[in-house]
Amino acid sequence: MSLPIRAYSFLVITTLLWGGNTIAGKLALGHVSPMVLSFGRWALATLVIASIAIPQIRKDWEVLKANWKLLIFYGAVGYAAFNGFLYTALKYTSAVNGAIEQGAIPVLIFVINFLLFRIAVSAVQILGFMISFIGAAVTASHGDLQTLLTLTLNYGDLLMLFAGIAYAIYTVSLRWKPPVHWKSLMAVPALAAAITCLPLLWWEAGRGELILPDTRGWLIILYAGLFPSLISQILYIKGVEGIGANRAGLFINLVPVFGTLLSVTILGEKLEVFHVVALVLVLGGIAIAEWGKPAPDKAPR
Repeated sequence: MSLPIRAYSFLVITTLLWGGNTIAGKLALGHVSPMVLSFGRWALATLVIASIAIPQIRKDWEVLKANWKLLIFYGAVGYAAFNGFLYTALKYTSAVNGAIEQGAIPVLIFVINFLLFRIAVSAVQILGFMISFIGAAVTASHGDLQTLLTLTLNYGDLLMLFAGIAYAIYTVSLRWKPPVHWKSLMAVPALAAAITCLPLLWWEAGRGELILPDTRGWLIILYAGLFPSLISQILYIKGVEGIGANRAGLFINLVPVFGTLLSVTILGEKLEVFHVVALVLVLGGIAIAEWGKPAPDKAPR
């Protein structure tokens, strides 16, 4: 059986764009507040997808209407809740903690799939996951794993746990995605995400922390709305469809690696040996997990 290269490509591009979102988040500090950025990116994504999806939505309307609760769930939990928890968490916890805790999302997907559907995970897959996770930890600790022993947990880390649970649940729930065109599948959850962000925006304003975007802020919203929000979510759905939630989720460990490599390229940070080591570990772990899969995952219904 030939390798599902197309799904791999979709997932690598997805994590590259998510890594770029990390850089955008760094560049956004002082130029646009987290909830304004979250609402702006999903509002923009909704406008873009709606501008090209209206005819397709009309064709898919009966199926969309029958599955409207699930589609709203995708937008509220997978898009709005995840980003809301993530952006808020990074105000309280370190970037190292945040990167490592995002690496827990694949194992959360494994656990949920096993508890709900008894989807098997082989010993070789677990080994591959651990190697991939170590690669993410090497990235987050800048090659000094001893620093991980000094990390402390706080309120932000609890929020990161909630963020990981939200995205893991979203990933697993893609097995029930309705049989509609990708344009329709993206449009309704994007709108739901934008609407869900409104109370978060109100909460941020009530705390006096709202920062309206300046020129750089608008550019960051433009990037986040088109790439991490729209294109990457479409590719992620296709990737999960191609190889299953367990195997697709493992690619999330590439996010901190791509984030640091993009920091070198865009922010001018120095390329270190640990960057290369981390990339080899993450990709090697994914390859081992793919080789050791007990059986092909069923494509989501």
